[in-house]
Amino acid sequence: VRVIDNMVPHPHLPAPTPSDTPLLTPTPSTTPPVPKSPYINDSLVSRFLLAGVSSMTGSSATNPIDVIKTRLQLQGERGDVDARYRGFIRGGICIVQEEGIGGLYKGLTPSLLREATYSTLRMGGYDIIKAMMGAADPGSASLATKIIAGATSGALGAAIANPTDLVKVRMQAQGIPGKVDFNYPSMWAAFRSIYQTGGIKGLYLGTVLTTQRAAILTATQLASYDHIKHTIIGTGLMGGESVLVHFLASMSAGFLVSVTTTPVDVVKTRIMNQPIAPDGTPTLYKGSMDCIAQTLRNEGVRGLYKGFIPFWMRIGPHTVVTFLVFEQLRRMAGIKPV
Repeated sequence: VRVIDNMVPHPHLPAPTPSDTPLLTPTPSTTPPVPKSPYINDSLVSRFLLAGVSSMTGSSATNPIDVIKTRLQLQGERGDVDARYRGFIRGGICIVQEEGIGGLYKGLTPSLLREATYSTLRMGGYDIIKAMMGAADPGSASLATKIIAGATSGALGAAIANPTDLVKVRMQAQGIPGKVDFNYPSMWAAFRSIYQTGGIKGLYLGTVLTTQRAAILTATQLASYDHIKHTIIGTGLMGGESVLVHFLASMSAGFLVSVTTTPVDVVKTRIMNQPIAPDGTPTLYKGSMDCIAQTLRNEGVRGLYKGFIPFWMRIGPHTVVTFLVFEQLRRMAGIKPV
């Protein structure tokens, strides 16, 4: 076979055109690139750590209000006619006049320890429990799922951290004339004294009520914040995640918490602050139902809402500060918003 180079085309055949030549260049893909998510951190340690830090920040800012709330809730107990704390403002002035500015910061150390345990567990565990219930996308979870997740994480955190709540209440109540004064010089002295008097059981006085309160509070606070925030975002009127959206959702959640939790908080405060007999037996109330019955008999329904205004003034700012700090810390750490 002989190959002839530079063959001349036949005069009766058309010359090849560029369109006759097959194109080998690949066609560009029409699939848009997937944007890289800014949320790259899925560490459980980070979630729990930031929950604790944000809660401790909120508690530090609102401890004076918490002290006034505790004093108002104990006032008028079992028919007591002493009403030295006449309202929130006058109550605060009275405490400062009698105990100095330091009176408003009683119980701060156990309060911070409580937030470092109780709130770390309840807020850090909320997303985890919600995901375990099948809510992988925060915006699509049902309200019922959020309520159950909040109640579960709150109950677990409170059951573990009850001793810190007990010491906080007693130290904040120290200094009320005519009331039992445990006179604890420090937080660790309080833990030691309670243990020596009642053992482990004494440290967990009021655990059932504390757990019930925490379940109601967390189910209301976290679920309402989560639901209200995603409802606002879903309207499209305020864009996506923002400080303003977080502020509006947390303010609404704080008010709802006050409505649902104040009666339980009053009963919890009174049970925890009652005198204890040498054998470790409570001397005023047989249990939460007995406390509710005595409160209604002596003070009426209003007795269960004593301290509502300071409770709202405390839990409202506490909720706002906690969630604003929590959301910003999560953003900086690369964790998805609540």
